Amino acid sequence: MKQPILESFDLNGLQLANRVVMAPMTRSRANNGNLIPTTDLHGKYYEQRASAGLIISEGVNVSPQGAGYIYVPGIYNESQVEAWQKVTHQIHEAKGVFFMQLWHVGRISHPDFLNGEKPLAPSAINPNTQSFTPEGMKDTVTPQAMTLEDIERTKNDFVQAAKNAFRANCDGIEIHSSNGYLFQQFFNKCSNVRDDQYGGSIENRVRFFFEVLDAVIREVPEKRVGVRFNPSAHNIFGIEIDEETIPTFEYIIKRLNNYDLAYVHLSEPFTDVSKVPYAVSNIAEHFRPLYQGNLMINGGFDQQKGNEFLEKNLADLICYGKPFISNPDLVERFKENLPLTDWDKETFYTQGSLGYTDYPIVSKSHFLNKI
Repeated sequence: MKQPILESFDLNGLQLANRVVMAPMTRSRANNGNLIPTTDLHGKYYEQRASAGLIISEGVNVSPQGAGYIYVPGIYNESQVEAWQKVTHQIHEAKGVFFMQLWHVGRISHPDFLNGEKPLAPSAINPNTQSFTPEGMKDTVTPQAMTLEDIERTKNDFVQAAKNAFRANCDGIEIHSSNGYLFQQFFNKCSNVRDDQYGGSIENRVRFFFEVLDAVIREVPEKRVGVRFNPSAHNIFGIEIDEETIPTFEYIIKRLNNYDLAYVHLSEPFTDVSKVPYAVSNIAEHFRPLYQGNLMINGGFDQQKGNEFLEKNLADLICYGKPFISNPDLVERFKENLPLTDWDKETFYTQGSLGYTDYPIVSKSHFLNKI
């Protein structure tokens, strides 16, 4: 059986062994004191999965102000850079390719992370959801609307984080502009009611994202920068779809044709939006004709569906999340058409190796790849 998903791929000059991508997934295994990854856990976890054509890291905080979940690593201080260098060394020794996802949660944070201060967001609108704090899940609060100085500082935080990621020997970065976090809070009218140059029109609401992107690619290789969006996010961290949501993402995607990025990463809807006004249910089909570069797609894919999407030219790369949690040798299982191990939701966000680095590796070719 022909499997396009197992074919090699040229990612804007970076050679990938296949088109299987490990999705960015928060796993909450970092040292909570310094928010650094640990080689014995993070290094082994990613090394086990290095046969993926591309690994995208869990979301990594660009600053202390960007944090909103416990045990999530950062990339804003020297200790974190040094720790990530050890992790990327292990990945590269296993012939893996690794992009770091840069993350700022915006209003999905909590004062417990911020020395009692309010989270920063485009506007002072409570998302009315919960944040995963050191004391457990807590209700979010009304955030503080970002000043122009806050916006400028946050741009600089992303730039420094990008530079730090490359100092940590990452092969590239992904800017997390999705899933109801800071950038999507700027994009959507439900969370952005500003009346300055960052609010109002579509062009104004996407301004912050493009200013960050432009600043980042002045400092790191443009060909090694990816971006992620979730155009049909609905009822996710207070984000609601309205009549301007899809036109906003259409504007963004078309404008990104002016850049030479590694890829654009889009998510199919996380929930059923078939009856949601203005929503798009088939993201890849809708946006593929609008973007001329490499398109990555994720959301509920199995082996068959991934191959079908590539055969239909709906995407260039297929991103897998939970299957990679419980199947470190996912690529090899696809090659050998082996059954997949089920994942354990109870250990998604716990600490330690249980449910993290102890899932079975059963494929023969995975071991051959290590020789």
